[in-house]
Order: sequence, then structure tokens, then C-alpha cells
Amino acid sequence: MYLQKLSLVNFKNLESQSFDFQQKINCFVGNNGVGKTNILDAIYYLSFAKSYFNSVAVQNIRHGEAFFMIEGDYVLNDRNEKIVCSLKKGQKKVLKRNGKNYEKFSEHIGQLPLVIISPADRDLVTEGSDTRRKFIDGVISQQNKNYLKDLLSYNKVLSQRNALLKYFAANRTFDALNLEVYNEQISEYGARIFEVRKRFLEKFIPIFNEKYQIISDDKETVNLVYKSQLNDFSMKDLLQQSLEKDKMLQYTSSGIHKDDLSFEIGSYPIKKFGSQGQQKSYLIALKFAQFEFIKQQSNVVPILLLDDIFDKLDESRVLQIINLVDNDEFGQIFITDTHSERTEDIVKQSNKPYQIFKL
Repeated sequence: MYLQKLSLVNFKNLESQSFDFQQKINCFVGNNGVGKTNILDAIYYLSFAKSYFNSVAVQNIRHGEAFFMIEGDYVLNDRNEKIVCSLKKGQKKVLKRNGKNYEKFSEHIGQLPLVIISPADRDLVTEGSDTRRKFIDGVISQQNKNYLKDLLSYNKVLSQRNALLKYFAANRTFDALNLEVYNEQISEYGARIFEVRKRFLEKFIPIFNEKYQIISDDKETVNLVYKSQLNDFSMKDLLQQSLEKDKMLQYTSSGIHKDDLSFEIGSYPIKKFGSQGQQKSYLIALKFAQFEFIKQQSNVVPILLLDDIFDKLDESRVLQIINLVDNDEFGQIFITDTHSERTEDIVKQSNKPYQIFKL
């Protein structure tokens, strides 16, 4: 699979742009603020119907304009595919595949597999567990529609249970039977989500460790640990144990929505004990593992977006990353960088056809 052509109108700071792409490596170089990352985000948008960097859709419309439109021409399994995503202020976002509207955007997820590596990924290290859960869910959901449905259903029932707990507190009442209806549903969805996450991480963690060893040239040992209350208790037991606490807090304090991943280097938290270069290598290894996992599950080679990844990495780590992508396991790659000469020197080493767009 590869993206042949991209056209943008009023997307972020880009008024009107069109690009014809090389099947292997495409680089965008230029100063900060010219829109390199926004072009990658537009490509991301065509796979996920949302921005990687800004979840408020209307804020992706160019300042002073009323709409944006992104159009991509793909080749997928020897078929031509046209994806168009557009948004007009005051209206619903529209996503079309070959001229036909999607009713549910979730139906599109996984059709055009893609992995992005960006400085924004540092949030996975620095932010709370919600960010790391979203990472797990994003990888699994690209290939597992039932998981995505269960996740959406779980979050809906969780919201309803929380609303009921607030109602109990506001009205100084309690209805165990009513609450049990939500407990049953949450337990059912939660147990299935936990099992899928556990099986996924059993496959994913060895891939991640292998990628990190390559990037670090076997100089460091890292680990990725799945932390879940469901490792020790059933979802039903957790809800029962936390009932009094939930009534007091007016929200559901236990469950798979509290799952987390522990990022470790030499058995210590990488957030506190890892250098900038080590943290960046860790995140890049995570994303390369995501790429490998999606490719194995879908039998489609994902598009890879590399946003400013060579910054803050020493030469040996850059070389290991190039060695990783310098094989036929990778398909189309998009790279952004502020240094034109550095980019050209790096991509030349890959021995793959490349194209450089100077912005």
C-alpha cells in the first residue's frame, strides 16, 4: 500500500497544496513553522479521520476560513482508492471512500494502516495512564473491530454508571438493583477487553524488546510491564470491593479504565532514570513494534510517518534506525526534518528511492 497523491485545502496553516509521492521515501524539509508536521498530520487524518495532534476538529481549519478538505489517492492491493475527509464549520465531518460516505468512522479504522513517530509521543512517558491506554487501544483497534466495539460500549456504560452514582449522591438515595444492571454490562465488556489486552501484550512486548536492542546496539535493557487490577481480581469483585468508595467519589474507581503500562530501563522508571536519547529510543522502539505487530496482523505494510525523529539522537542510534528501515519489511515512509543536508545524508544510506520536498 502507498499514497500516490495528497491534496490539501485550508488544513491548519496550509492554504492549498498538492504533492505527488515516491513509493518508498518522501522527505519534507524546512524551518520550524512552515507546515511539515501538518502535512504528516493530514496523511494521518486520512487513516483515522482525526488529527494526531489536535482532537478539536474545527481547530484544524485554517484561520479565517470556513472549511478544510484533505484528499488522498492510494494504491491498495493493486486497487486505486480515493479517500476524502472534509469539515465545514457548523456541520459534521465527512469521510468518503471512493465517493461513498462512511456512516461510522470506526468502520474506516484499519483500512489504511499507519504508524506515526513524533516528538508528541513523549506524552506516553510524561503524562498519565490514560495516554498509555490510548496507545494500547489504538494498536489493537486497527485490526480488531470487536475490541473497538467492546471499548466503545464499555466507555458508554461507564459514563452511565458514573451518572447514576452522581444521581444517588445528589438525591441521597441508593438503588442496588439499578446499579447491578450497569455492573453486569461493565463486567462483561471489561473482562473481554482485559483478555485481549493481555494477549496483545504477550505478543507485543518481545517485539518491542527486540527493536530496542537494535536501536541501542544491545547497550541497555528495557522492559514494558502491563499493570491491571484484573490481574488479581475479576471485574465483578472489583466493583463490589469499591462500592462504598465509588458512592463517596461519585465515579467508578476500579476497572480496566485504570490499566497502565510501566516503562522501565534497567528495572527503573524511564521517566526518572532515562536520558532524553534513551526516552526517545524507547518511544521509537514502541512505535516500530506497533508497526511490526500491525503488519503481522493485517498482512498490509503500514505507512510510516517519522516526524523530527533524528533530533536528540546520537549518530549510532540514527544509524541503527536507518538499518531498521533499510529492508523490504518497510513500505512507504514520510520524514520531516529541519536540516536538509542531514536528511539527504541519512536517506542516501538507505539505498531506497527517495524524494525531498523543500518547504
